[in-house]
Amino acid sequence: MPQLPDDLDAVAVRTWCSLALEALGRERAEIDAINVYPIADGDTGTNLYLTVESAAAAVEAVFAAHETGTTAPATADAVRAMAHGALIGARGNSGTILAQLLRGMAGVLADGGDAAHLRLALTSAAGAARQAVAHPVEGTVLTVAAEAADAARGEDPDLRTVVTAAYEGARAALARTPEQLAVLGRAGVVDAGGRGLVAVLGALVETVTGQAPVRGPRTASGNAAKAPVTVDGGSVVGLPVGGTPVEGVTDGGGLPAGGPSADGPLDCPEDGGAGPAFEVIYLLEARDEQVARLRTRLDALGDSLVVVGGDGLWHVHVHVDDAGAAVEAGVEAGRPYRIRITHFATESGHDVRVQAEPAQRAVVVVVPGDGLAGLCTEAGATTVIARPGEPPASGELVDAIRRAHAREVVLLPNDAALRHTAAAAAEQARTEGVRVALVPTRAAVQGIAALAVHEPDRGFDEDVVAMTAAAGATRYAELAVAERQSWTMAGICQAGDILGLIDGDVAVIGADVPGTARTVLDRMLAAGGELVTLVLGEDVPDTLADALEQHVREGHLAVDTVVYRGGHQRAPLLIGVE
Repeated sequence: MPQLPDDLDAVAVRTWCSLALEALGRERAEIDAINVYPIADGDTGTNLYLTVESAAAAVEAVFAAHETGTTAPATADAVRAMAHGALIGARGNSGTILAQLLRGMAGVLADGGDAAHLRLALTSAAGAARQAVAHPVEGTVLTVAAEAADAARGEDPDLRTVVTAAYEGARAALARTPEQLAVLGRAGVVDAGGRGLVAVLGALVETVTGQAPVRGPRTASGNAAKAPVTVDGGSVVGLPVGGTPVEGVTDGGGLPAGGPSADGPLDCPEDGGAGPAFEVIYLLEARDEQVARLRTRLDALGDSLVVVGGDGLWHVHVHVDDAGAAVEAGVEAGRPYRIRITHFATESGHDVRVQAEPAQRAVVVVVPGDGLAGLCTEAGATTVIARPGEPPASGELVDAIRRAHAREVVLLPNDAALRHTAAAAAEQARTEGVRVALVPTRAAVQGIAALAVHEPDRGFDEDVVAMTAAAGATRYAELAVAERQSWTMAGICQAGDILGLIDGDVAVIGADVPGTARTVLDRMLAAGGELVTLVLGEDVPDTLADALEQHVREGHLAVDTVVYRGGHQRAPLLIGVE
């Protein structure tokens, strides 16, 4: 039996993330089914799962970096990774608030994981989440978080006592949410976001006690609550939250008729009715003072506004009618990226996702920068941007496959390190009825080559074979800046040296980008080639591309060169030779 932690150290944080992901995976469909606020789009459970998946992946990356060491990572590193992962992977209104809750906890737990620090962390988390929401509403996850923190207060030095008290307080608060928020009472459900938070706190209880807690909310008397669930015809039945779904349970669209009450929330149309047309989400690099102005502008444009983060990186979520204005506000505040816009269509008075007839075939491609994302989008692909130090999780790839909305999907990961992640995403998508082929591209230039020969009108297998062949015939290279002195296959490099990596291995050590790039090109073209692809990073001048094109023309007859702007990417230069 594993030893139970006396405080929340890095190993405990890792276990917590893993158990929370398992819990949300079990309860995802049930949480989706009771999602009626703020928009009845039936995806709260899925959004929470994807948010925690990103947090767990970030923690795993911290541990992977310590695999060669004899000690576990520092607690501060683990909790900060958890918070950062949740921030960059947050989905929807609920996921964004959960990311802020984890960030609020991490700010305190980085200094210690004992009972006293955990009490303070829960209080900090509840306050930070409430401040992030433009118009807080009672009867939501905000209430559940606040009452969990209140229940954990006291002087007891035992970590297990504090965690259990917080969990029981959250369950009791969740059971009362239908009394606090009229839309929940009319639908006969508890708050979906609060239900997800109870699952996450339940995972924390299991982490520190070694026993999974009783699932579901509790009434004030301590008995398991029956959460009535709306069924066809408008009748209501009792269903233990966390129990087995019944046939006919609403998927979030089947709300009872009736408009908002006079004392309804300020944040959204309470009944999921004629609300804004779009959900806009993006990550934003901006200073605090710029974000303050952004909040004011977005609040005037729409509702369900949640802005979380700090230290220069923010996650923005808002429901608006003018999606372009919401993105433009982000551009004025800083640099928005990973922009996601979802259209809500009004149907029978309720907001639902638009569901068009699926296309026959689509391509999903991971790209390292905005420039290549635009290029691939123009070619008809669905893109996922992999920012430096922020590899996409499998849930993000599954989400992209869903957004592609096709019966057949070709997945191009464009990174050897994403092989297992992409394989997991493909397997998940297959269980949902999508035919997915994974082409094992190891670099963005291989993905460009594969996309160039993609023909959706030919047979699926034939198309996949052609794309795989094009990728395999493309040698790839990239330039990188050495961060420290180290041994490489090309010799010893010093910090600041320019490294030329060919097919993943260091082949050239140079003093500057132009000279190293020329040497790399010569080595690659020595084995032959007909086309050179250059992808320039954000800060690389166009004059470098001109100089390299001239170098290829002078030294390698009959070789063409094509140049793309990659935008904000890790490497200053990517090179492909076909």
